[in-house]
Amino acid sequence: MAGSSLERAYRSLKAGEIAPAYYLTGDEDVLKDELVTAIIDAAVEPAARDFNLDVRSAGDLDGETLHALIETPPMLAERRVVVIRGLDQWRKQAKIWDVLRAFLDRPSPSTVLILTHAAGQKPDAQVARRSEHVEIPSLKPDQVHRWVTRRAQRRALTFDGAAAAHLVDAVGGDLSILAMEIEKLAAAAPANGSVDAAFVADLVGVRRGETIHDWVDAAVARDIARATALVEPVLAQSGVSAVQMVAALGTALVGVRLGRALLDRGSAPARVERELLEAIRDARPARIRRWGEEARRWTTAAGLWTSSALDDALRSAFEADRALKSTTVSDERGILTTMLLQFAHAKQAAA
Repeated sequence: MAGSSLERAYRSLKAGEIAPAYYLTGDEDVLKDELVTAIIDAAVEPAARDFNLDVRSAGDLDGETLHALIETPPMLAERRVVVIRGLDQWRKQAKIWDVLRAFLDRPSPSTVLILTHAAGQKPDAQVARRSEHVEIPSLKPDQVHRWVTRRAQRRALTFDGAAAAHLVDAVGGDLSILAMEIEKLAAAAPANGSVDAAFVADLVGVRRGETIHDWVDAAVARDIARATALVEPVLAQSGVSAVQMVAALGTALVGVRLGRALLDRGSAPARVERELLEAIRDARPARIRRWGEEARRWTTAAGLWTSSALDDALRSAFEADRALKSTTVSDERGILTTMLLQFAHAKQAAA
């Protein structure tokens, strides 16, 4: 069967078109779980699931057990669903693959088989060809924001725009972590389900204006006093390390350096912003916000630096990263502060 995008898979389910076998691969396990739920909802009525839904780990199965699972007819229902998670757990030459491929060649009309493959693992080409293969890549930043809003709505939450943005800024784009935070918000939200940015900040423990992105923004804007003041509160946040902070700053500095090079060649700011957006689309750097907004920030920041000052800043960031990864490091705050003070020195020298 032909491959499918996530959007196409959902459209088919909405139209009542259910494939006999699905193979879900790619980087976003949370999205795989959501699609598994949607397929189950479309294929089997809730009242019939006690006898017509089996969810197993691939590592717990042998060929005989798999054959029994996928060939058992439904009980008092049109279909049954079998979910097998973690197909990557099977050894390449294990005979269980023969059982699976035989079923995929002649699937039962009354069984819907859903197979999932772990993130970061290469899909099995033969299974992909024989099934409805849905490859689910990592979401772009804009898509993460839309996903957060939809996930919140399913939990009867209404986010204002600032609430969703602050949640993503505060905890990052990992969907599994975002899903957990949304569950916490649902449990603590007022009866009407309305959630604003202040409520999110209180629950996740990260105040607005004190995220890792705010620190990066201050540093590339050459607001050294604010960046220095943010080192301690940002570094104290759960899941944030000094190495992550320098990595995020390094990404922004590279983007700003490209913007500065384009300005030096005579490009107008509007063109610089477009070219930076194209570069972001090509590189898809991790841990940045919405691509269009980031391109605009980098373009603005590029006007505040000289090329030589940016080169010095990149060297300082590299040295800070190397120092932080040393086994003898004991003062992360000091290393970050020293790096920022070097930025300030570069600014004074340029003046």
